[in-house]
Amino acid sequence: MDADYASQIEAGHVHVAVDLENNILGFVVFYEDQGNVILENVAVFPDAAGRGVGKELIRFCEMEARQRGARTVRLYTNEKMTENLSIYPRLGYVETGRQSEDGFNRVYLEKPLS
Repeated sequence: MDADYASQIEAGHVHVAVDLENNILGFVVFYEDQGNVILENVAVFPDAAGRGVGKELIRFCEMEARQRGARTVRLYTNEKMTENLSIYPRLGYVETGRQSEDGFNRVYLEKPLS
């Protein structure tokens, strides 16, 4: 992974989910881009898996996008991540294309915000 999380944290693109004892459960990375929000990464620690943390992080991203006046939330995932390809459509995301980039077969999705 080539992400520069230090600069993303400094820019305010990384948001962390914690429990009542301030244990980190997961994080989401997103940023504005030309009137849209790009959902770059959602990660949930294994101990928090299956508790809805990932969905709440995505909902947080969508809420922030609406507050910023974004038209859509956009993302891509690797086509091998079949779980993502079933989760995102259930959350209202629609596939907008597929493309091979940097050696990966990517699936692009977006969710219009109304």
